[in-house]
Amino acid sequence: MHDSTRTRPPVVEPGPAPADPLSAPSDATVLFDGDDLSKWEHPDGSAASWTVENGYMEVKPGSGPIRTKEAFGDVQLHVEWMVPTTVEGEGQSRGNSGVFLMGTYEVQVLDSHENQTYADGQAAAIYGQYPPLVNAMRPQGEWQTYDIVFHRPHFDEGGTVVTPARFTVYHNGILVQDNVELTGPTAWKERPPYEAHAPALPLRLQDHDNAVRFRNIWVRELE
Repeated sequence: MHDSTRTRPPVVEPGPAPADPLSAPSDATVLFDGDDLSKWEHPDGSAASWTVENGYMEVKPGSGPIRTKEAFGDVQLHVEWMVPTTVEGEGQSRGNSGVFLMGTYEVQVLDSHENQTYADGQAAAIYGQYPPLVNAMRPQGEWQTYDIVFHRPHFDEGGTVVTPARFTVYHNGILVQDNVELTGPTAWKERPPYEAHAPALPLRLQDHDNAVRFRNIWVRELE
């Protein structure tokens, strides 16, 4: 875990970013369309205080993570994001955030364009568990897309996991996680075991003290 000498995924050029956000399908729940954060809150229930302007939301460093007011289980999730144009820091200190399904299982957000870090912590990694198959990162200041299919874990009556959580992830249209099974919640420098939880929980976006931007977030429930 987090081995800096581990072979890093090969770099693949994904092509130019689309000029405009991709339209949500008719059966999707739109979580952020660029106007306001009415569908989001901080984990303590207070109003989400990240900045909203020009069709995107931006992490307000130090304000804490935000989560959806609605809870979800199995989903198809679309997220567009952008790391800061000005390159500051290196490794995990550059353009760091995260998309947490059920607030527990993270797809890493990071500036992985010409930025060396451990393989299981770069952009599109299932944090601490699975590096992406390739590094499909566009340069700083360009929009990135995640298209995520997530299947929640299932537990028996005694709280033992019966079916692990699974992820399929496309980064900028390129398959980078292929139906991988999680060992448990994602975490830094540890592999915590599964603990039984509700079948639906909020999505969460991380505040890691970097001004990462997000736009055009929508979800399709697959239960």
